[in-house]
Amino acid sequence: MTVAVTGSPPARAGTGALAVPVLVAVLGVSAVAGVAFGPTVVPLPDTLRYLAAALAGGQIGPDEVTGYSIVWQVRTPRVLLAAVVGAGLSVIGVAVQAMVRNALADPFVLGVSSGASVGASAVVSFGLFGALGVYALSAAAFLGALAASVLVYVAARGRAGLTPLRLVLTGVALAYGFQAVMSVIVFFAPFGEAARSVLFWLLGSLGGATWGALPVAVAAVALAVVVLLRRSRALDVLALGDESAASLGLDADALRRELFLLTAVVTGALVAVSGAVGFVGLVLPHLVRMVAGPGHRRVLVLAPLAGAIFLIWVDLASRTLFAPRELPLGVITALIGVPVFVGLLRGRGYLFGGR
Repeated sequence: MTVAVTGSPPARAGTGALAVPVLVAVLGVSAVAGVAFGPTVVPLPDTLRYLAAALAGGQIGPDEVTGYSIVWQVRTPRVLLAAVVGAGLSVIGVAVQAMVRNALADPFVLGVSSGASVGASAVVSFGLFGALGVYALSAAAFLGALAASVLVYVAARGRAGLTPLRLVLTGVALAYGFQAVMSVIVFFAPFGEAARSVLFWLLGSLGGATWGALPVAVAAVALAVVVLLRRSRALDVLALGDESAASLGLDADALRRELFLLTAVVTGALVAVSGAVGFVGLVLPHLVRMVAGPGHRRVLVLAPLAGAIFLIWVDLASRTLFAPRELPLGVITALIGVPVFVGLLRGRGYLFGGR
């Protein structure tokens, strides 16, 4: 079922402009809290002092090296990566829902996540790409995501071009195929812990976050935000349907190809560093539409901020609730996000496609 994405009630004028500084302030507070809190709590004044020392070259005493290392070497890159992944999944969720005109779509509906899982499973189970060291899992996941995207694109493209329904159906069908391949790989894995490791990765984790993982993820998300903001008016037109878009002079097929390529690259880059974190790309765009309305420009400004804040707190919960063990991010996003989302749906009367 193809459903046009829209929101109700319409946003008040200026809602987005007011929300931006509020979300930026909340994001800053959330980032500092994410760095300070954890299994080992670093007092807030010390956290701020360590961050200032790292950024401005201040002095750290010999007895403070451990605290400084926790703040700067362990938690800061993890919190920043959580923000980047949350922002990226949210903004790509907006793009995918516009591309396939389906309110149930998210960045993983095109089979990208399942393709990445095949690559990650091969590394975990058989140690492929061993020459890449700690980057083997990320590299394999990224290559798997790109390979899956190419397969989905080739299989979905027909004489009528790249239609939304064919994209969704092909993506869902091939996702089942990729999951079967992943299961076979895990079944024949020589290591007993392979299934557990693959399952944990499939549900998402930022436990392996490093400073080195940030540049590619940041570049991918920045590219997505810039490109989508420049195409926001075209996305509004695309949401009206292909016939309406054609009457307004928009080549819907060309725009859909552009969005597909962008989605594949950005999702692959994010899955490679965080695993398959579900829920964020599906629900955050809808939450933002409840506040800002259906206009894509407002949604594309607010969605990355909301996604970044959300995933910072989800990651903080995942590493503190049952410390020293960590819950997968996907478990937290579902347990917290689903009831909140359902409550907002009932309270705000949000509609999909005007129904």
